[in-house]
Amino acid sequence: MRAIVACGWFGIQAWIGGEALNTFFGALIPGWHGMLGGPIGGHMTTEWLSFLLFWGLNIYIIYRGMDLLRKVAYWAATFVLIVTSLLLAWAIGKAHGLGYLLTQSGKFHSWKEFMPIFIPSLTGMIGYWATLSLNMPDFTRFGHSQREQVVGQVVALPTTMTVFAAMGVMITSAAVVIYPHMKMDELWDPMKLVGQFSQIWIVAISMFTVVVATLAVNIAANVVSPANDFANAFPKWISFRTGGLITGVFGILMQPWLLLADPSGYIFQWLLGYSGGLGSIAGVLIADYWLLRNKRLSLGDLYRTRGVYSYNGGWNWRAVAATLAGCALAWIGLVVPELRSLYDYAWFVGFGVAAITHLVLMKVSPPQPAVVIEAEAL
Repeated sequence: MRAIVACGWFGIQAWIGGEALNTFFGALIPGWHGMLGGPIGGHMTTEWLSFLLFWGLNIYIIYRGMDLLRKVAYWAATFVLIVTSLLLAWAIGKAHGLGYLLTQSGKFHSWKEFMPIFIPSLTGMIGYWATLSLNMPDFTRFGHSQREQVVGQVVALPTTMTVFAAMGVMITSAAVVIYPHMKMDELWDPMKLVGQFSQIWIVAISMFTVVVATLAVNIAANVVSPANDFANAFPKWISFRTGGLITGVFGILMQPWLLLADPSGYIFQWLLGYSGGLGSIAGVLIADYWLLRNKRLSLGDLYRTRGVYSYNGGWNWRAVAATLAGCALAWIGLVVPELRSLYDYAWFVGFGVAAITHLVLMKVSPPQPAVVIEAEAL
């Protein structure tokens, strides 16, 4: 489930990177947008070409290995922070400060108006981060100490993401003043926003920054983890590199251009929907590790076919049943309108139901060690 979600995210980020690359080429090459003919499927041929070029660049870095990825990530983080800071300074100066952001009155005048938008949006953003939270072990397992993991996750991650989110809000708010003719649903799209600049060099630098940032984030967040998932599920047939290629192919098949076509559908259908599934997975993981096992793992048995994690043919049916129960309750609002509120709280519902169900089933019917099961069979 996590791998499929990550494939969708890979496609979305690849399409955004392709848009940035297309705008970058358009700023440097006169007549670029119509160079290869008219639109196909609602998008210009050059858009499709830019998307495939960016897609291929992601796959190339994966095939080169983690060392190249680490170098790209380190360089991209510094470059993007510098360019974004310069863009923020320009936006604040052009808008004559942050007065609009600080003085603009809210659109909601009561709690009743606010909640129907806030709760699904909150759940959608939790779903956005749920994928990465489940992916963290793919990187933290390379840490040299627990301190490295704590510093990275507790100190570095929240501060940097808060800073970047605040920058995005302030730049978009300033754009309302700088470009009053733009529609509100266009201001959230960096490509349409940067397209308002008349200076070619500004457009080129801005789009190059988006390409670099999207490339680094996409590979680290949306390729490494599903590639590991596919490789670990079928280690005899799928390597890490092959898993990365499978991720790329699935990313195209999920048609990311359709997911991004409608911002409301992107948030309230895509993000909100899969948050229920990932919440169910997280509920089982946390309940099992923190409450049932008290943070203790039998390291050797993780790699043995006969051990405490063998269960029934390698499957812990209690965890599977708990996950399915969480998904069912989280998604039932899609087909039963009276229970729509459960869908609006999809991540919380999935997490809570799965965690409780797993705890109950493990207590009522605890798994037997593999040696006991074999003895009974004999």
